[in-house]
Amino acid sequence: MAFSNIENSEKLEIIKIAIVDNEDFQDNEIFKEAFQTLSDQENEDRLFDTKYTTEEEAKKLLQDGEITGYMKLEEEKPKVVFQSSGINETILKQVTEEITQNTEIVSNLAESEIKKEMTAGNYRIDYEKIYKDILEMTQNQEANIENKSRSNLSYTMIEFYTLIAMACLYGGILGMVAINQNLANMSHNGKRVSVAPTTKGKVVLSSVLAAYLVQLIGLALLFVYTVFVLKVDYGTNLPFIILLGAIGSLAGLSMGLAIGSLLKTNENVKTGIVISVTMLGCFLSGMMGITMKYIVDKNLPIVNKINPASMITDGFYSLYYYDTFDRFFFNIASLLIFAIIMMVLAYTSLRKQKFERL
Repeated sequence: MAFSNIENSEKLEIIKIAIVDNEDFQDNEIFKEAFQTLSDQENEDRLFDTKYTTEEEAKKLLQDGEITGYMKLEEEKPKVVFQSSGINETILKQVTEEITQNTEIVSNLAESEIKKEMTAGNYRIDYEKIYKDILEMTQNQEANIENKSRSNLSYTMIEFYTLIAMACLYGGILGMVAINQNLANMSHNGKRVSVAPTTKGKVVLSSVLAAYLVQLIGLALLFVYTVFVLKVDYGTNLPFIILLGAIGSLAGLSMGLAIGSLLKTNENVKTGIVISVTMLGCFLSGMMGITMKYIVDKNLPIVNKINPASMITDGFYSLYYYDTFDRFFFNIASLLIFAIIMMVLAYTSLRKQKFERL
């Protein structure tokens, strides 16, 4: 529920700015048209609410807190003035720098065209026409890129992915309980299992399968709640989403099995370790801050390669953003390998356990 409205609370408002309407600004077509487009009142997605003033009036508006900042052109060089730093100030600065770069591109292209004319022996050059033609070309040029990404990309989806990952890994608590209930040194039920005529392997397997079934039911309820109540869009690949949730739950369960069988301590300590490992994995995969996953992937990629929470999150991420399944199946294989390793560790530990008396 906390994640469901997070983007609406962070939508950017229209930024109030001022432009010093001096001769330099009037002579610069690129800056004029750029800010006119970004401030067009008929555009619902406009970025700025722009006032064209003198420098003295712009300073007064800034001092009175009526604008975020103002921009002044001096000899074709922009000067941006603020009173403080923040998101709106950074946006104005970045937009101004982007327009400056475009201006330099146009100037370089115009210079190149003039050199071509002079090299060809044409010294009666219409400089204004060359400049306008290049400006029109850059404005009308379309990027030769095919956009295959989803139309409703949402950065908060990473939060929901880590939520599902956490739910999958919390299945480790069920796995740990299933093991503890069959260990003679952990419960009275374990003592009875140890002396029962039924093989220990069958009893442990039935307990693990029951725990896995309960985990899948809980995960299904979580999906139903997020989809039908919170209206979360997980994409159209429903079979793959279910598969990833099931494999992720198996990984979480197997982690609990390993912790429950390897550690010789009481149930409370084991539960704390399962929760700690789960929360650490979710933190590194982006639950407490979506940039954390990027930071870890960039600086310590091996960490998220062995982090089951990151594997689950990345699997959902790949389904949501990409039109191929290579990355998705890589994460599925990684989760299966992780689950197998945990199960082998648990099995080896259980086989070695012997008790002199119960």
